[in-house]
Amino acid sequence: MAKEEKKIIKDFENISKEMVPKPKYFKNILLAFLVGGAICTIGQFILNMLIKFGIDEETAKLWLPIIMIFIGALLTGIGVYDKIASFAGAGTIVPITGFSNAMVSPAIEFKKEGFVFGVAAKMFTIAGPVLVYGIGTSVIIGLVYYVLGLMGIV
Repeated sequence: MAKEEKKIIKDFENISKEMVPKPKYFKNILLAFLVGGAICTIGQFILNMLIKFGIDEETAKLWLPIIMIFIGALLTGIGVYDKIASFAGAGTIVPITGFSNAMVSPAIEFKKEGFVFGVAAKMFTIAGPVLVYGIGTSVIIGLVYYVLGLMGIV
């Protein structure tokens, strides 16, 4: 390559680096913290209301994930969860509502392919690996705990 071409390439690379937007880390972290905290606070509020209306604490703790999953799925279905996620970023990956969103989003996206090859097959594309490794890890930990229990260590 000629000297002039190398200079043009170097100038282009410098201009490209200058044009790349700089991430706003503090703002992103703060929004994720606030929105994730708000989702958790809503969950705590729902739990407190269930208990206040006479449902015993153990039953309320069973109902809370069902309600939070429903809310996450509903907000995903009507397109609100995606708007919240684009505003808050990682704050919407609070486990229960994030899981609900991860299940419903692909199902909605692939429903045009049918219920078997679309919804059912694609529903676990995002959540599937999380489930596989989460369940696999829990089985391994359970086996280790069981063996340690047989040995009298735990």
